[in-house]
Parts: sequence; C-alpha cells; structure tokens
Amino acid sequence: MGDLLFAIANLARKLQIEPETALRKANDKFTRRFTQMELTIAASERLMQKMTLAELEAEWQHVKSRQHAD
Repeated sequence: MGDLLFAIANLARKLQIEPETALRKANDKFTRRFTQMELTIAASERLMQKMTLAELEAEWQHVKSRQHAD
C-alpha cells in the first residue's frame, strides 16, 4: 500500500497537483458530506446504526447529488 501511495504522490507532482493539498480538499469534502448525511438522517428520526448498508449508501448518494447541484 505504501508503494502505491508513493506512486500516486509522484504522479500528482508530475501533473502539477500538490498531493497534500488535494488530500486535504478530499478530506474536507468527505467531512462535509458525512456531516450532512448525519444531519439528514437525524432530522428524519432514524439512527445510522439501525440502517442497512444499502440505505446508508442511498443517503450518501443523495447528499452527493445535492452538493453537486450547489
């Protein structure tokens, strides 16, 4: 796994992408989406722990599609 990450970081540099910045942005985007997913689920009075993986995935996709529209 380490070799793969190293190769990806080198590819990013060759593409003139700062790998650490790209990773931070991706982490921020994930955090925003996950937080929105938690809020949406809580607002509907459901518990994530009681939801199936398919339900969680559907909610994740819904949040992603709403954020792309913004």
